[in-house]
Amino acid sequence: MRSERRGPWYLLTGLVIGVVIGVLYAWRYPVNYTNTSPAALRADFKDQYRTLIAAAYMANGDLVRAKARLELLKDQDVYRTLSEQAQRTLAEDRYPQEARALGLLAIALGQAPPTIALASPAQTQAASPQATGATLPALTSTPGAPQSGTPASTPTPTRPPATLAPTFTPLPTRTATPTQGAPFILEREEQVCEENIKEPLIQVIVQDAAGQQVPGMQVIITWEGGEERFFTGLKPELGLGYADFTMQPDIAYTLRLASGGQPVLNLIAAECEAADGSRYLGSWRLVFVQP
Repeated sequence: MRSERRGPWYLLTGLVIGVVIGVLYAWRYPVNYTNTSPAALRADFKDQYRTLIAAAYMANGDLVRAKARLELLKDQDVYRTLSEQAQRTLAEDRYPQEARALGLLAIALGQAPPTIALASPAQTQAASPQATGATLPALTSTPGAPQSGTPASTPTPTRPPATLAPTFTPLPTRTATPTQGAPFILEREEQVCEENIKEPLIQVIVQDAAGQQVPGMQVIITWEGGEERFFTGLKPELGLGYADFTMQPDIAYTLRLASGGQPVLNLIAAECEAADGSRYLGSWRLVFVQP
């Protein structure tokens, strides 16, 4: 018997025919997605989704609902994702209000919600005179004949029936905001020489009149041929009123708060001396307070 040898061409032909049929089928019957999870969205659509959530939070202050909506995106670190998107939006210099909303939502998620104790209707009713069976003394108009247990000089007016306190769901505590119209002033400007800071920074700390750090304050840094804006509070582990900016050597920076106040001029990375005698670039720390 004669064995017939076949080359690889029939395999290649079958592969080409299969690819053509698959492309034609996909083109004729494309995949349609319906009722899918927001986690399946494209990256830029996820950014738009977060922006809408932040705008809704700024309007109604409902942190619980905002957190539930963000969980649908299944981000590994919601706080970091919001902070990075806020920084990107600021870098584009097109939508500062969106950046502020994203930053404030990130700050709110980074704080533990306060515990608010509310009296229940049963407790309110138990505390009322009607619930305890106590009777209120009647007001008498006869002079010189006070009721028993009621001083003559202090008549007790008849109280209206006690009503139950309405129950409501408390909104999350708003972040600290400065008093409108009062500009911040530079309280302290100091050079920082710390070897654990790897890059020279301009560290900004903003405090209100009570000494509490204020998040969401926009900081503007300019230099020859450049400008950058960012907000305090995007690094809550360092403080709610903290923000920083990385300096480049031999560049003079000017810093000011967007809310007003006197700018800080000529911020240049100066040299510091380490314990072993080596030299490195230090940082600046600026503390703004509201009088």
